Amino acid sequence: MSFTKLFKSIKLKIKKKSKEDYDYRKIFNDKMIALRRTRESVVKLDKPTNIVKAKEVGYKAKQGVNIALVRVRKGTGGHSRVNKARRPKRTGFKKLTRKISIQRMGEQRANRKFVNCEVMNSYWVGEDGKHVYYEVILIEKNHPVIIKDKDYKGVVVQTGRVYRGLTSAGNKGRGLDKKGKGTEKNRPSIRAKGRKAK
Repeated sequence: MSFTKLFKSIKLKIKKKSKEDYDYRKIFNDKMIALRRTRESVVKLDKPTNIVKAKEVGYKAKQGVNIALVRVRKGTGGHSRVNKARRPKRTGFKKLTRKISIQRMGEQRANRKFVNCEVMNSYWVGEDGKHVYYEVILIEKNHPVIIKDKDYKGVVVQTGRVYRGLTSAGNKGRGLDKKGKGTEKNRPSIRAKGRKAK
């Protein structure tokens, strides 16, 4: 029997998987329902739900590396309308945002709950009408396994890195993810260069 005939016979025996087996929308909806049922806004997990993304951001399956699921509210927050001595156009009520992003808020909440850890990074998990969900990678600073690991050496040395904007979300908020022409005033910080970075 030739290779082509053998291949066709094997191919017929393999059961083709239908689209119902890979209904990603249903899988994501089920995941979101499970996330909504968590009562606390910061919950420690056994392992990341998206392992590929977690490893991209610096996760390793070893002692001293923890994952926390964080729930943060959507929106820009409450802003009171100024109704004195100006026309409605100049009230400054619309398009107001916080100084830090929602992702950075989630990272800081996780760090406040787990005080003995430093935030390595975080990534988006999902969102619904009210909340956004992130998974935050936390590293125990004084764990002997972490101290021996060369990859985490720079993270262990930096104390309070999430509050100083040293995570990837923090760098983005500070404008340090952009390079090239037009970004001369972004460095060394937002407050430097006559506060013209933003």
